[in-house]
Amino acid sequence: MGCIIFDEAGTADSAREGEILAGSDAIAGAGGRRSGLSSEAGRVTFRSGFFRTPWGRQSIRNFKEETSMRAYWYDRAGPAADVLQFGELPDPEPGPGEVRVRIAYSAINPTDVKRRATGRELARFSPIIPNNDGSGVIDKVGEGVNNARIGQKVWIFGAQHGRPQGTAAEYVVLPTRQAISLAGDVSLSQGACAGVPVVTAYHALFCDGDISRKTVLVTGGTGRVGAYAVQLGVWGGARVITTCGSEEHCAEARDLGAAVALNYKEPDLKERILEAAGGPVDRIVEVAFGSNTDLLPDILKPNGTVATYASDAVPEPVIPFNKWMGGNVNIRMFTIYQLDRLTQDDVLQTVSPLMSPDTLVHRIGERFQFDDMVKAHEAVEAGDVHGVAQVVVAKNLEHQ
Repeated sequence: MGCIIFDEAGTADSAREGEILAGSDAIAGAGGRRSGLSSEAGRVTFRSGFFRTPWGRQSIRNFKEETSMRAYWYDRAGPAADVLQFGELPDPEPGPGEVRVRIAYSAINPTDVKRRATGRELARFSPIIPNNDGSGVIDKVGEGVNNARIGQKVWIFGAQHGRPQGTAAEYVVLPTRQAISLAGDVSLSQGACAGVPVVTAYHALFCDGDISRKTVLVTGGTGRVGAYAVQLGVWGGARVITTCGSEEHCAEARDLGAAVALNYKEPDLKERILEAAGGPVDRIVEVAFGSNTDLLPDILKPNGTVATYASDAVPEPVIPFNKWMGGNVNIRMFTIYQLDRLTQDDVLQTVSPLMSPDTLVHRIGERFQFDDMVKAHEAVEAGDVHGVAQVVVAKNLEHQ
């Protein structure tokens, strides 16, 4: 069935009349309004104007009936159960340099639920289809993209960053560079796990160069980013020490390749790290920067690097300046979305061949059905999922 979504304001400018073919029951307006529209015998007559979709303000004069996709979206901030809406939206069409991906799996990151809860991007565009990561099959390409991409299985990186379209839908359109081909031995389910976490882990480890024969400390070694950082650190030739919040998680980190895993809830953490490393470490990948500003310079070699991507518990850290300055500490605070394009592309192309299950373990914490997207968001927000919260959108694509 075709689907037209109109803004609450209805149609706008009065100009010439036109017609589009659409069933009268296919017209949906926020609040049920059909401002400026009339429908007779399945034909819609309208004045020219605009309507709003998750991929921009569209001219109604050029609108043709589109096939529709199922999707989740939000247009205000708040809890998932209150603000996530489910319904049908027009299928997106790829523009120049873009591809359209039919989604197999959508993955939910902590950043996705934070964006929805705070609504921090709603001033730029609304509504928003959430979720940055996922996987699927390219079914359409825009101008300038090689047709050979059609049919490729891909993993998706940062679909919703700076744009209103995420992977919580049956289709997503995004720049071709952000739909990265999967190797033959990597399943779509495994590919959906990577995205933001694996790119963050790689950049944190290698942002200051080679780590071969160095000692690297990864805090939170079984978290979404930390688990990949442990594995990629070992792949890069480093001796990896990690900290975890339980003995069970420490055992898991050792299974992932960590030489030493320490429970940070036990006393004398600094002494235990120094003993395990045989002295200060060369590099630190830090998930809780603000909580550890006093500890980090004590366990890092002079001129070493702390690469940090989060400070949730203490969002406004206090840094003992003289202690940090005295160690010539390099602090690398970063978000992968703000990396320059050359660096970002290099990371994407480097990590993609490493996603083979022979190299990386992709941990699915819990799998949800598409109808349970709200429950999936709530589970991630509550911290109830250890590993990836993965939503099945079209599992049948796995075997095509």
